[in-house]
Amino acid sequence: MLDDQWFSEAQEPSGTAFSLKIKRKLHEEQSEFQFLEIYETEQFGNLMVIDGCTMVSTRDNFFYHEMMSHPVLYTHPNPKRVWIIGGGDCGTLREVLKHPGVEQAVQIDIDERVTRLAEIYFPELCESNNDPRADLKFIDGIKWVKDAAPASVDIIIVDSTDPVGPAEGLFCADFYKDCFRALSENGIVVQQSESALLHMKILREMREEMRAGGFANFQTLFFPQCIYPSGWWSATMAGKGDLTQFRAADAASKSFDTLYYNSDIHNASLAMPEFFKKVFA
Repeated sequence: MLDDQWFSEAQEPSGTAFSLKIKRKLHEEQSEFQFLEIYETEQFGNLMVIDGCTMVSTRDNFFYHEMMSHPVLYTHPNPKRVWIIGGGDCGTLREVLKHPGVEQAVQIDIDERVTRLAEIYFPELCESNNDPRADLKFIDGIKWVKDAAPASVDIIIVDSTDPVGPAEGLFCADFYKDCFRALSENGIVVQQSESALLHMKILREMREEMRAGGFANFQTLFFPQCIYPSGWWSATMAGKGDLTQFRAADAASKSFDTLYYNSDIHNASLAMPEFFKKVFA
């Protein structure tokens, strides 16, 4: 049994848990929407926890943030306008704005406290918050998309928590219908889609809801994520057009640094395990 020197997130349905040894708790508060905690860990730097679930750590956040942004940006033929629904830690915003062709990136997170804590405890993730192309809004992302003008955005990145609480409405057909309408020609929505090992029910239901929302083209990306359940995570892209061709030459000659993503990783992340093919191929 672990003692109080460890933070542990237990996944009761799967009978699993993930733990990190901590040095101290740096902060806790109940925001208007969720309970937020920040820990200093021994090996993973700072750790943000929301409602008892690990969200982001200093050491391994690059897997998630890079894979939520660069694959979809290099799959779209010419992305200029990007919305990030959620993403309050600002890491995905930073990665999006590494692309010089992006003219505007709007981050819409309902809980401003996530961003304000990230600015204190994860300042490296917030390096692009003052970029003139960045627009941070602390409002309801579901309403933002619903009220959007048709064909007003090229890419929507849904960087959300699990499909419970404030994020539950981001996993339903009505939301995807609004995304479909708001997206321009060749528009793409990408959403974190949990672990294929533990959450296939969520993955199936997400695709069904995306299809009901009007999308017919899908790709799921697989990547490691140490602090999330099973350590193996996914993101699912749904496109108004073909998703099978990505700008490989542009990815191979990118002008910015990454820690994980490159054109080979892009291709490899699309390889489907046999159990996944049996469900979706």
